[in-house]
Amino acid sequence: MTQPPPDVLLVGCGELGAEIGRRLAVRGHRVAAIRRRADLVPPPLVGVSADLTREAPRLPPLDLAHLVVALAARPRTEDAYRATYVDGMRRALDAVEAGGAAPRRAVLVSSSGVFGDAGPEPVLDERSPAVPADGPGRVLLAAEELFAERLPGGTVLRLSGLYGGDSTFLLDQVREGRVTDPHRWTNRIHREDAAAAVVHLLTRDADPDRLYVGTDDEPTQLGDVAAHLAALSGAPTPPAADPASGHGKRLSNARLRASGWTPRYPSYREGYPG
Repeated sequence: MTQPPPDVLLVGCGELGAEIGRRLAVRGHRVAAIRRRADLVPPPLVGVSADLTREAPRLPPLDLAHLVVALAARPRTEDAYRATYVDGMRRALDAVEAGGAAPRRAVLVSSSGVFGDAGPEPVLDERSPAVPADGPGRVLLAAEELFAERLPGGTVLRLSGLYGGDSTFLLDQVREGRVTDPHRWTNRIHREDAAAAVVHLLTRDADPDRLYVGTDDEPTQLGDVAAHLAALSGAPTPPAADPASGHGKRLSNARLRASGWTPRYPSYREGYPG
Protein backbone atom coordinates (compact mmCIF):
# COMPACT_ATOMS: atom_id res chain seq x y z
CA MET A 1 0.00 0.00 0.00
CA THR A 2 1.39 3.40 -0.98
CA GLN A 3 2.04 5.69 1.95
CA PRO A 4 0.63 9.21 1.73
CA PRO A 5 3.23 11.98 1.42
CA PRO A 6 4.61 13.69 4.53
CA ASP A 7 2.51 16.56 5.85
CA VAL A 8 5.27 17.97 8.10
CA LEU A 9 8.75 19.12 7.10
CA LEU A 10 11.47 19.65 9.70
CA VAL A 11 14.31 21.83 8.48
CA GLY A 12 16.90 20.59 10.95
CA CYS A 13 16.66 17.43 13.03
CA GLY A 14 19.02 17.56 15.98
CA GLU A 15 17.87 16.66 19.49
CA LEU A 16 15.19 19.34 19.55
CA GLY A 17 13.97 18.77 15.99
CA ALA A 18 13.79 15.01 16.55
CA GLU A 19 11.70 15.51 19.69
CA ILE A 20 9.35 17.84 17.81
CA GLY A 21 9.05 15.29 15.01
CA ARG A 22 8.34 12.40 17.36
CA ARG A 23 5.60 14.35 19.10
CA LEU A 24 3.97 15.24 15.79
CA ALA A 25 4.22 11.63 14.61
CA VAL A 26 2.43 10.47 17.77
CA ARG A 27 -0.39 12.85 16.81
CA GLY A 28 -0.70 11.07 13.46
CA HIS A 29 1.42 13.35 11.28
CA ARG A 30 3.82 12.04 8.64
CA VAL A 31 7.12 13.83 9.16
CA ALA A 32 10.05 14.38 6.79
CA ALA A 33 13.24 15.80 8.30
CA ILE A 34 16.31 17.37 6.69
CA ARG A 35 19.64 16.48 8.26
CA ARG A 36 23.19 16.15 6.93
CA ARG A 37 22.95 12.41 7.45
CA ALA A 38 19.48 11.02 6.88
CA ASP A 39 20.41 7.78 8.65
CA LEU A 40 20.58 9.73 11.93
CA VAL A 41 16.93 10.81 11.64
CA PRO A 42 14.97 8.61 14.09
CA PRO A 43 11.99 6.56 12.89
CA PRO A 44 9.18 6.97 12.12
CA LEU A 45 10.48 10.24 10.66
CA VAL A 46 11.59 10.14 7.01
CA GLY A 47 15.16 11.39 6.62
CA VAL A 48 16.29 13.73 3.81
CA SER A 49 20.08 14.08 3.46
CA ALA A 50 21.34 17.60 2.76
CA ASP A 51 24.07 19.91 4.00
CA LEU A 52 22.07 23.11 3.81
CA THR A 53 25.20 25.23 4.19
CA ARG A 54 26.27 23.98 0.75
CA GLU A 55 23.31 22.57 -1.18
CA ALA A 56 19.57 22.67 -1.68
CA PRO A 57 17.69 19.60 -0.43
CA ARG A 58 15.93 17.22 -2.80
CA LEU A 59 12.55 16.97 -1.12
CA PRO A 60 10.04 14.17 -1.54
CA PRO A 61 6.48 15.05 -2.60
CA LEU A 62 4.80 16.84 0.29
CA ASP A 63 1.23 17.45 1.39
CA LEU A 64 2.46 20.20 3.65
CA ALA A 65 0.47 21.21 6.71
CA HIS A 66 3.32 22.26 9.02
CA LEU A 67 6.89 23.45 8.56
CA VAL A 68 9.42 23.77 11.39
CA VAL A 69 12.85 25.37 11.06
CA ALA A 70 15.00 24.11 13.94
CA LEU A 71 18.59 24.50 12.77
CA ALA A 72 21.78 24.43 14.83
CA ALA A 73 25.12 25.97 13.90
CA ARG A 74 28.64 25.20 15.06
CA PRO A 75 30.91 26.91 15.91
CA ARG A 76 29.32 30.03 17.39
CA THR A 77 30.71 32.44 14.81
CA GLU A 78 28.99 34.94 12.56
CA ASP A 79 30.03 33.08 9.42
CA ALA A 80 28.82 29.69 10.67
CA TYR A 81 25.53 31.17 11.82
CA ARG A 82 24.96 32.94 8.50
CA ALA A 83 25.74 29.79 6.50
CA THR A 84 23.20 27.81 8.54
CA TYR A 85 20.42 30.11 9.72
CA VAL A 86 20.21 32.46 6.74
CA ASP A 87 21.70 30.72 3.69
CA GLY A 88 20.67 27.23 4.79
CA MET A 89 17.12 28.23 5.62
CA ARG A 90 16.83 30.09 2.31
CA ARG A 91 17.86 26.97 0.39
CA ALA A 92 15.30 24.87 2.24
CA LEU A 93 12.50 27.39 1.68
CA ASP A 94 13.45 27.68 -2.01
CA ALA A 95 13.09 23.90 -2.32
CA VAL A 96 9.71 23.95 -0.60
CA GLU A 97 8.52 26.70 -2.92
CA ALA A 98 9.90 24.95 -6.01
CA GLY A 99 7.93 21.85 -5.08
CA GLY A 100 4.71 23.84 -4.94
CA ALA A 101 4.20 23.25 -1.20
CA ALA A 102 2.79 25.95 1.07
CA PRO A 103 2.53 25.16 4.78
CA ARG A 104 -0.61 26.15 6.63
CA ARG A 105 1.48 26.89 9.72
CA ALA A 106 5.22 27.42 10.16
CA VAL A 107 7.45 27.93 13.19
CA LEU A 108 11.03 29.19 13.25
CA VAL A 109 13.00 28.22 16.34
CA SER A 110 15.12 31.27 17.12
CA SER A 111 16.94 32.40 20.25
CA SER A 112 16.56 34.95 23.01
CA GLY A 113 20.13 35.88 22.07
CA VAL A 114 18.63 38.44 19.70
CA PHE A 115 17.82 40.57 22.79
CA GLY A 116 21.51 41.03 23.56
CA ASP A 117 22.84 41.10 27.11
CA ALA A 118 20.14 43.21 28.74
CA GLY A 119 17.55 45.87 28.06
CA PRO A 120 15.95 48.94 29.62
CA GLU A 121 13.09 46.89 31.09
CA PRO A 122 13.59 44.72 34.20
CA VAL A 123 11.93 41.80 32.37
CA LEU A 124 11.99 41.32 28.59
CA ASP A 125 9.13 39.97 26.49
CA GLU A 126 7.87 40.01 22.89
CA ARG A 127 7.44 43.80 22.98
CA SER A 128 11.05 44.44 23.99
CA PRO A 129 13.44 45.61 21.27
CA ALA A 130 15.88 43.12 19.82
CA VAL A 131 19.38 44.59 20.14
CA PRO A 132 21.86 41.79 19.41
CA ALA A 133 25.20 42.14 21.16
CA ASP A 134 27.31 40.13 18.70
CA GLY A 135 27.54 38.76 15.19
CA PRO A 136 25.66 35.50 15.82
CA GLY A 137 22.82 37.45 17.44
CA ARG A 138 22.59 39.78 14.46
CA VAL A 139 22.49 36.79 12.09
CA LEU A 140 19.66 35.21 14.09
CA LEU A 141 17.69 38.45 13.81
CA ALA A 142 18.36 38.48 10.05
CA ALA A 143 17.07 34.90 9.89
CA GLU A 144 13.88 35.97 11.67
CA GLU A 145 13.42 38.76 9.13
CA LEU A 146 13.96 36.38 6.20
CA PHE A 147 11.48 33.90 7.68
CA ALA A 148 8.86 36.64 8.10
CA GLU A 149 9.43 37.78 4.52
CA ARG A 150 9.11 34.28 3.04
CA LEU A 151 6.36 33.03 5.38
CA PRO A 152 4.43 36.12 6.49
CA GLY A 153 1.92 34.03 8.44
CA GLY A 154 4.63 32.14 10.32
CA THR A 155 5.56 32.25 14.00
CA VAL A 156 8.97 32.88 15.56
CA LEU A 157 9.70 31.19 18.89
CA ARG A 158 12.69 32.73 20.68
CA LEU A 159 13.98 30.08 23.06
CA SER A 160 16.14 30.75 26.08
CA GLY A 161 18.93 28.33 27.04
CA LEU A 162 18.04 24.72 26.30
CA TYR A 163 18.87 21.98 28.78
CA GLY A 164 17.90 18.35 29.31
CA GLY A 165 18.65 15.40 27.09
CA ASP A 166 22.32 14.53 26.80
CA SER A 167 23.65 17.98 27.72
CA THR A 168 25.77 18.16 30.92
CA PHE A 169 27.37 21.54 30.19
CA LEU A 170 26.37 23.36 33.39
CA LEU A 171 26.75 20.30 35.59
CA ASP A 172 30.30 19.86 34.30
CA GLN A 173 31.06 23.49 35.16
CA VAL A 174 29.77 22.97 38.70
CA ARG A 175 31.74 19.74 39.22
CA GLU A 176 34.90 21.36 37.93
CA GLY A 177 34.49 24.56 39.98
CA ARG A 178 34.16 26.78 36.91
CA VAL A 179 31.17 28.90 37.97
CA THR A 180 32.72 32.38 37.83
CA ASP A 181 29.71 34.72 37.61
CA PRO A 182 27.12 33.55 40.16
CA HIS A 183 25.23 36.86 40.10
CA ARG A 184 24.27 36.72 36.41
CA TRP A 185 20.59 36.24 35.65
CA THR A 186 19.96 33.15 33.53
CA ASN A 187 16.96 31.91 31.59
CA ARG A 188 16.34 28.34 30.48
CA ILE A 189 13.79 25.93 29.07
CA HIS A 190 13.83 22.15 29.18
CA ARG A 191 14.15 20.56 25.74
CA GLU A 192 10.87 18.66 26.23
CA ASP A 193 9.01 21.88 27.04
CA ALA A 194 10.57 23.61 24.02
CA ALA A 195 9.41 20.80 21.72
CA ALA A 196 5.95 20.85 23.30
CA ALA A 197 5.76 24.61 22.70
CA VAL A 198 6.49 24.20 18.98
CA VAL A 199 3.87 21.46 18.62
CA HIS A 200 1.39 23.56 20.57
CA LEU A 201 1.86 26.56 18.26
CA LEU A 202 1.45 24.37 15.17
CA THR A 203 -1.67 22.56 16.32
CA ARG A 204 -3.68 24.90 18.56
CA ASP A 205 -7.12 25.84 17.29
CA ALA A 206 -6.58 29.61 17.18
CA ASP A 207 -3.91 31.07 14.92
CA PRO A 208 -0.76 31.81 16.92
CA ASP A 209 0.82 35.24 17.21
CA ARG A 210 3.86 36.10 15.13
CA LEU A 211 6.32 36.04 18.03
CA TYR A 212 6.71 34.22 21.35
CA VAL A 213 9.42 33.97 23.98
CA GLY A 214 9.95 30.36 25.06
CA THR A 215 11.36 30.08 28.57
CA ASP A 216 10.39 28.57 31.90
CA ASP A 217 8.63 30.39 34.73
CA GLU A 218 11.65 31.44 36.74
CA PRO A 219 14.64 33.53 35.64
CA THR A 220 17.34 32.59 38.14
CA GLN A 221 20.81 33.76 39.09
CA LEU A 222 23.48 31.32 37.99
CA GLY A 223 24.72 30.82 41.54
CA ASP A 224 21.34 29.51 42.67
CA VAL A 225 21.16 26.98 39.83
CA ALA A 226 24.76 25.95 40.46
CA ALA A 227 24.08 25.46 44.19
CA HIS A 228 21.13 23.21 43.34
CA LEU A 229 23.24 21.10 41.00
CA ALA A 230 26.08 20.90 43.52
CA ALA A 231 23.69 19.60 46.16
CA LEU A 232 22.32 16.99 43.74
CA SER A 233 25.72 15.78 42.58
CA GLY A 234 27.83 16.12 45.72
CA ALA A 235 30.06 18.70 44.07
CA PRO A 236 31.76 21.46 46.07
CA THR A 237 29.52 24.40 46.93
CA PRO A 238 29.91 27.11 44.25
CA PRO A 239 30.05 30.86 44.91
CA ALA A 240 26.70 32.15 46.18
CA ALA A 241 24.44 34.49 44.23
CA ASP A 242 23.73 37.97 45.55
CA PRO A 243 20.36 39.36 44.35
CA ALA A 244 21.61 42.93 44.82
CA SER A 245 24.39 42.24 42.32
CA GLY A 246 22.20 40.60 39.70
CA HIS A 247 22.91 41.55 36.09
CA GLY A 248 21.87 40.40 32.64
CA LYS A 249 18.45 39.82 31.16
CA ARG A 250 15.34 38.20 32.57
CA LEU A 251 12.66 36.85 30.25
CA SER A 252 8.89 36.43 30.56
CA ASN A 253 6.89 33.55 29.11
CA ALA A 254 3.52 35.23 29.82
CA ARG A 255 2.37 35.34 26.18
CA LEU A 256 3.21 31.69 25.54
CA ARG A 257 1.52 30.60 28.75
CA ALA A 258 -1.56 32.69 27.89
CA SER A 259 -1.79 30.78 24.59
CA GLY A 260 -2.40 27.55 26.51
CA TRP A 261 1.12 26.12 26.82
CA THR A 262 2.11 24.87 30.27
CA PRO A 263 5.67 23.76 31.01
CA ARG A 264 6.22 20.34 32.50
CA TYR A 265 9.35 21.73 34.12
CA PRO A 266 8.46 25.24 35.37
CA SER A 267 11.91 25.81 36.89
CA TYR A 268 15.36 24.26 37.11
CA ARG A 269 14.35 22.49 40.33
CA GLU A 270 11.93 20.22 38.44
CA GLY A 271 14.05 20.01 35.31
CA TYR A 272 17.36 18.79 36.70
CA PRO A 273 16.91 15.21 37.94
CA GLY A 274 17.64 14.44 41.55
